[in-house]
Amino acid sequence: MKIKCFAAACLLLHGMFSYAQESDKDFVKGADVGFLTSQERQGQKFYDVDGNERECLELLKNDFQMSAIRMRVWVNPRGGMNDKNELLVMAKRVKALDMDLMVDFHYSDSWADPAKQPIPRAWQNHTFEEMKQDVRMHTIDVLSLLKENGIMPRWVQVGNETTNGMLWPMGQIKENPEQYAGFIRAGYDAVKEVFPKAIVIVHLDRGHRKDIYDQNFDTILKYGGKFDMIGMSLYPYWAMENHPELKADDIITDCIKNIRYVSEKYGCDVMIVETGFEVNEQHPEIMEEGRRQLTRVVNEARTETGGHCRGVFYWEPQCRPGGYKLGAFDNHGKPTAIMDGFIEGKGKKRRTK
Repeated sequence: MKIKCFAAACLLLHGMFSYAQESDKDFVKGADVGFLTSQERQGQKFYDVDGNERECLELLKNDFQMSAIRMRVWVNPRGGMNDKNELLVMAKRVKALDMDLMVDFHYSDSWADPAKQPIPRAWQNHTFEEMKQDVRMHTIDVLSLLKENGIMPRWVQVGNETTNGMLWPMGQIKENPEQYAGFIRAGYDAVKEVFPKAIVIVHLDRGHRKDIYDQNFDTILKYGGKFDMIGMSLYPYWAMENHPELKADDIITDCIKNIRYVSEKYGCDVMIVETGFEVNEQHPEIMEEGRRQLTRVVNEARTETGGHCRGVFYWEPQCRPGGYKLGAFDNHGKPTAIMDGFIEGKGKKRRTK
């Protein structure tokens, strides 16, 4: 789809503004740790590679060069998991460590992803205009709580993996593209109302699939949506599970190509906001392969994208394999070899066992 001249000019200015926001910052390495609070409540402990007990965020920062944390937030979750109050508790810990914060709005009472984007219970039976107001007010409410506590997120995601739209069925991209773009715009404007300098991300899955990025972002722009940065998920494991003919290295290669492509087409920076690799303690070679792949992702995101990939976030690295197979810690709460993929430069650690 060709972008009209006026839209292209707007995109160029938009992209220049986005680049200016990020140009003075280093490449970011970070983690999504949305499960951490509940893990700690259950008494789980975390240890460094030498077996010393450590606070998880401090361990990620000081041993694995992470400078940012990503946290999801749900609307009215049962039990309070991932609600705005839990977000605030974690955000204070992030600030105390002088790390940057990314807020990931799911606009749901639970998980939102390409397979499901359920409308929150409190928003059921609302009209499109009412739902846009719901998005706006929820976004302002959550971000205002952070602002009142002296916390400014560096990035805010408006929706989570909205490849097929959001707030279904009203905001499904194929059936109701204009309404999908309207929800994105409502979230964008709400973020800027509270934090004008925050970088607003629209996040899709399958970073190796150029076609879905063309369709989604062309739709957003056609119907008046806005964004500052594109977020990608990159999971070779899941991609190969659905398409066994694919190879991990080809998926990574295609994702890096897609980063270069969309950054040029849409005039904005890109972030790999989710990635992960398999932990299998019975087969150390699997984790060594995960380390190799993550090392490649980090290195090429930094050096092979013309400076337009601004970082890589690992999704729930602190999870133990009994609960989530693509974490990066073992069942004893220690980092596996996968985590070494984040360590760059002189003094890079290597495991001897």
